[in-house]
Amino acid sequence: MADLLGSLPERRVEPDAMARVRAWHQQTNRRIAVLDDDPTGSQSVHNMSVVTVPARREYEAAFGEAGSVCFILTNTRSLPEAAAVSLTQAVARDLFALARDKGFPVEIVSRSDSTLRGHVVAEVRAIDAVRREATGQGYDAVLFVPVFLEAGRVTAHDVHLARVAGAFVPAGKTEFARDASFGYRASNLKEFLVEKGQGAIGPDDVYSVSLDDIRLGGASRVATVLRDVPAGAFVVINAVDYSDLEIVALAVTEARPAGRSYLYRTGPSFVRALAGQAAREPLKGTDIWPAGYAGGHGLIVVGSHVGLTSRQVAFAVAQGGLVDIELDVQRVIGRSRHHDYVAALGARAGAELAGANVLLSTSRALVRGDDAEASLQIARDVSSALAGAVRAAVTARPSWVVAKGGITSHDVAVRGLGIRRAEVLGQLFPGMVSVFRPVEAAPEMVGVPYVVFAGNVGDEQTLAGVISLLSGVA
Repeated sequence: MADLLGSLPERRVEPDAMARVRAWHQQTNRRIAVLDDDPTGSQSVHNMSVVTVPARREYEAAFGEAGSVCFILTNTRSLPEAAAVSLTQAVARDLFALARDKGFPVEIVSRSDSTLRGHVVAEVRAIDAVRREATGQGYDAVLFVPVFLEAGRVTAHDVHLARVAGAFVPAGKTEFARDASFGYRASNLKEFLVEKGQGAIGPDDVYSVSLDDIRLGGASRVATVLRDVPAGAFVVINAVDYSDLEIVALAVTEARPAGRSYLYRTGPSFVRALAGQAAREPLKGTDIWPAGYAGGHGLIVVGSHVGLTSRQVAFAVAQGGLVDIELDVQRVIGRSRHHDYVAALGARAGAELAGANVLLSTSRALVRGDDAEASLQIARDVSSALAGAVRAAVTARPSWVVAKGGITSHDVAVRGLGIRRAEVLGQLFPGMVSVFRPVEAAPEMVGVPYVVFAGNVGDEQTLAGVISLLSGVA
C-alpha cells in the first residue's frame, strides 16, 4: 500500500473553495437532499436536518434557506434490492415534486457505506429513472466518492483502501468485503462497479478523476473531465484529503453552467465538501447540554456484529458501571410471537436505568441466512426486536441514548424513540459518531441526545469513551 499512497502529488489547497461553493448554492437557490441508506452518513457534518420517515412535509420543514441540507434516512441497506429501489424512487419523486412546486433546484446524494456495502448500482439507477420522469433527462454522470477520511477510507489510483489496525488494506481484502448480504471482491473501484453492475456496466462505462487531475490541474481540470465524460457514465473520484474533495466540489460548480447534471454516490466525507461546510471541533458536554449536564443514566443499544463492535462492547463492559442485558438472537429470528420476551427485556432495562447506565445488546454470535436476502431478513428481525425493547425502556426517560450499528440506529430512532426529524449537532470524535437532537419525536425524547454510532468506526476504546462523555465523566 505504500506504493499507492507514497507517490502522490503534493496536495493542492484552494483557500476559498468552500466559500465559493456556498455562494454558488445561494446564487442558484439550491438545496441538497442526502438519501442515506443507514443513519450514519451525517458523521462529517453539523447543524443539518435529518428526516427519518418518507414524508414530504418533513422534507419541506427541513429545507430552509438556499444551501440547506437534509439527510433522509431510507435505511435501504436493510432491505432487499426491489424494496430498496421502490423506496428510493418514492423519496426521489417527492423531492423532485417539492423542488418543482417551490421553485428551487435540488442536488441528490445517494449516501452509502464507505466500505462499499449497499445497493450501489440499483439505487443510482432508481434516482436517475425518476429524474427522467420528472424532467425528461437523466443525469450526465454519477460521481462515485466512497471516501470517509476520518475513518481511514481513502481512494488512490482508483483503489479503495480502509485503515485496519493502523495499516491501509485494499477494501476487497477487509472483513467488510465478506459481508453476508453485500460481499464483493474488487478493491479497484472501476472493477468494483463492473462487478456490481453484473453485466449492465462495462469497463468502458467507468471513468475516473485522478489525484493528478485534482492536485496538478485543480478545479478547472476536474471540471473539464466531468464535462467530457459521456452521458450516464460513472466517475470514480480519488481522494485522500479534504482538500481533494473541496476541489472536486468546486469543479462541480464550474462544470454545471455548461448544463451538466450530476448524481452522487458517496461516503460521508463528500457531503460536507458538496455543501461547502467547514469542519467543526468534536462536541463537548456544553455543546450537547448548553444549560449544563443534568445527570441521569443512559441507554446503549448495540446490534452491529462486525468484529470491531464486539471488541468495543467487551472493553466497555470491562470498565464496569454498566448493567448488561442481552437479547438472545435465536429467540427473535423469524418468529412473530416474541412480544412478551422483548417487552420483559425492555421493562428490565427501564427499571435498571434508575440506578445505572444500561447496555442492551444482541448476543454476539453472528447468525447468517442461506443467502443474502435471508441474512437481511435476520438483521431486520433482530433490529425490530431491539427497537421494541427500547420502546418499552424509554418510558423510564433515559438522559441519553446511544445506538450502535446502521440498521439498529434507524430502527431505534423510528420505532423505538419515535423520531421523525432531528438536528445533527456534530460529532463526538473528529468526523465520527454523530449526536442528534430530536425535534419531532415521542414526547419523552424531544431534545434528548441521540448518538448514532456506526458499527465499523473507532477503536476498541471508543464506545467506552462515548459512555464516559455522556455520563459527564469525560
